[in-house]
Amino acid sequence: MQSTKNTILENWPGPKTADDQPRTIYRFALKQSGFNLDFHFEMLYRPVETNFYYFEDFEELVTICRRYEIDAIIIGGAGDFSQAIELVRDIKLNIFLAIIPVVLYHPDPDDATILAAYENGAEDFIYGDWKNRLVQVRVRRLLERSQRDLSINPSSHLPGPAIIENELARQINKQIEFAVCYADLDNFKAYNDYYGYYKGDKVIRLTARVVKDTVFDLCREGFVGHIAGDDFIIIIPVDMVEPICKGIIKTFDSLIPFRYAEKDRERGHIETTNRRGEVEKFPLLTISIAVVVNNNGKFGHVGELSKMLADLKTATKQKEGSNFMVERRRKY
Repeated sequence: MQSTKNTILENWPGPKTADDQPRTIYRFALKQSGFNLDFHFEMLYRPVETNFYYFEDFEELVTICRRYEIDAIIIGGAGDFSQAIELVRDIKLNIFLAIIPVVLYHPDPDDATILAAYENGAEDFIYGDWKNRLVQVRVRRLLERSQRDLSINPSSHLPGPAIIENELARQINKQIEFAVCYADLDNFKAYNDYYGYYKGDKVIRLTARVVKDTVFDLCREGFVGHIAGDDFIIIIPVDMVEPICKGIIKTFDSLIPFRYAEKDRERGHIETTNRRGEVEKFPLLTISIAVVVNNNGKFGHVGELSKMLADLKTATKQKEGSNFMVERRRKY
């Protein structure tokens, strides 16, 4: 098992602070035979830190990927590549490993080998002369695409938490005025328990469509993200807060009754067990939107903004029906 650097000990990252500077670290699971691919990749990505975790078979790879957050699996060799192709197939059939991009390298593969690699799920196959700049760009783009794909919510196809955090940080760093709206549904858990996850997911998709269409119809430069479940983030200019929030509420309230059975819609509530195990009446779903404005450089980092949003969301949800509330207090 080849090793050209210490891959056992790593510094455990401490808690993030506002002064922390983001540092890129690439973590590769590597199987190599006849080539020092670790050396080449380390040279390619200087001064970026690269960590390599070496494996010889599928079981070793599974152990590595469970222990570390692997960015890509790299397999390189010459001659007969059939075992490498089988390994790629096993990786892509494993639900845990399948999301990790696989990169192959062979100096002189035949067409059948290249075709078999892609048919079995390899994301990229580098072959022929090793061209440093070309390999660097191809692998970097592959990693960026993989991270972007993982950050998209599968239900709504909207940007997820990682992209939301990056966009908020970008807006804060620009030191411009903007508003952040945190929208979520009231009594969604009761609805989900009563009608089941399938209909619950359809409500999430409907909400995403209402929020997205309203924002982009009124504000082309707006941003819409999906944190998880029934929680959404909207980033818009301050002067668009009222028309967008009112538009979302009006459209949502007009559509949501039709996500209920006729008898529940007519009586205006459902009856299901609450968190205390008691049967309780829950009104039809409504939407609450908490709004925080970043002006005059109020927030220095995302953590400050998210804390105020969370507190305001709690206050907003205490009001009956669909509504929005803008935070007027200074930062605390």
